[in-house]
Amino acid sequence: MSLASTANRPPLKERIPQGAAALFFIQIFATLAFAVLYSTLVLYTTKKLGFTAKEATAIMGVFGAFNYGLHLFGGCLGGRFLSNRNLFIFGMILQGIGCALIASGTVANLYWGLGMFLTGSGLNVTCINMMLTQRFTPEDPRRETAFIWNYAGMNLGFFIGFAVAGYYQLSENYHALFMFAAIGNVIATVLALLRWKVIADTDTPLLQQSSAGFRIRFGIAILILIVLVPVIRSLLQHADFSNSFVISLGILVLLFLIFLTVRHKPLDEKKRMAAYLILALGSLLFWSLYQLAPMGLELFAEYNIDRHVMGITIAPQWIQNINTIVIVIGGPLMTILFNKLRERGWRIDIPLQFSLSLLLIGAGFLLLPMGISLAGPTGMVAFSWIAWSYVLQSFGELLISPIGYAMIGRLAPSRYQGLMMGSWMMVTGVASVLSSYFSGLMPQHTAGQTVLETNPGYSTVFGHLGWSAVALAVVLGILIPLLRRLINNSQEQKQAEASA
Repeated sequence: MSLASTANRPPLKERIPQGAAALFFIQIFATLAFAVLYSTLVLYTTKKLGFTAKEATAIMGVFGAFNYGLHLFGGCLGGRFLSNRNLFIFGMILQGIGCALIASGTVANLYWGLGMFLTGSGLNVTCINMMLTQRFTPEDPRRETAFIWNYAGMNLGFFIGFAVAGYYQLSENYHALFMFAAIGNVIATVLALLRWKVIADTDTPLLQQSSAGFRIRFGIAILILIVLVPVIRSLLQHADFSNSFVISLGILVLLFLIFLTVRHKPLDEKKRMAAYLILALGSLLFWSLYQLAPMGLELFAEYNIDRHVMGITIAPQWIQNINTIVIVIGGPLMTILFNKLRERGWRIDIPLQFSLSLLLIGAGFLLLPMGISLAGPTGMVAFSWIAWSYVLQSFGELLISPIGYAMIGRLAPSRYQGLMMGSWMMVTGVASVLSSYFSGLMPQHTAGQTVLETNPGYSTVFGHLGWSAVALAVVLGILIPLLRRLINNSQEQKQAEASA
């Protein structure tokens, strides 16, 4: 870079809006506790509290479903009732208290702690994104870079959280681990308070309210938070009912979307809505397999994988960091590769990426029965099999996750965008419940069971799931021409064919 170009660059403060850098560091520490619970909850409840694997994965299913489901509600609560800044602080406080309660090591405090943590986590995840997006005008070209940094901060938080969780897992020092998670929430809160003015909301419906109106809405929001904690605690205690409720709600939403699609009048929009429904149903299996990582797949890693590599014992949580590393390194490389392929005339679009993502995650799960079949006389599976399985799953995530939310803007009619965005988030929540069901089909690791006794059960379940994903990938592959016709209107279709 020349001296002239360096001199012409705007000052750092002009390149990075006030508050954006603070939110990057806040995101790191705000993610730590979720990473700890996400990667440790099943192991903690089975090894420390005496839950069966089926009970533990059922709770994890509820945890995942309501965490994602509350995101959309959190955006409404922050923007219209409490302010995103205030909701974030309250959420961090709830998460910190929740982690401290879980650290006490009793079943009663586990449910209260999870109720508090899930209320805070589910509601305030949207807050950081909302605070960040308000730092930019709609046409500001720096917005995309800021969100990339924000995503990097989140992944750094996951990496640290998984790493620390694995360190304490090796000694099963869960008290220290959950207190570490609580400290992460405290640091995020302090950072937010230190930059209180620069992370304030600048454009939300709440700002249009009078002082009296704000106080009324503030009181309503606090009441909602107070009520949500015992409600979620109760739902966690009745995990089977909650999971059935989530599945039933998902079916109702699907039927309602089908009804809207059939009745919708503009033909091009109707076609795009139909394409969305097909892709959303396809993605359901992907996310169901993907979210086995903190459930059945983690128990398999704990009991049936030889985690001794070059003299080092690999904690189960550390294996999940393979995903983080692939996302951070593989994301930019995949973008470069796809750009080059598109320049050469390859048509890499939403239908193709969805199909390939299912193929990759299916292949990742099919590696595991192969590893089991090649295990030695003890039955312990070599670590490389699960490592490569995670690599394939992570590349599958890169194909489907970044375009998932982006496709809503293209496929959803303007008046249905909120509904379809919410339904896309519900897909992830329903998938979390299905993951808990799949985990319940796996061996339960009762006292006295050997690895050789549980390996066949794991091999059967992994094989069925892997082949199901591959079969669905083939179906979506066959449907690619149809999906492209549904997504593109006649003019776009002609332009695409001309470009090809």
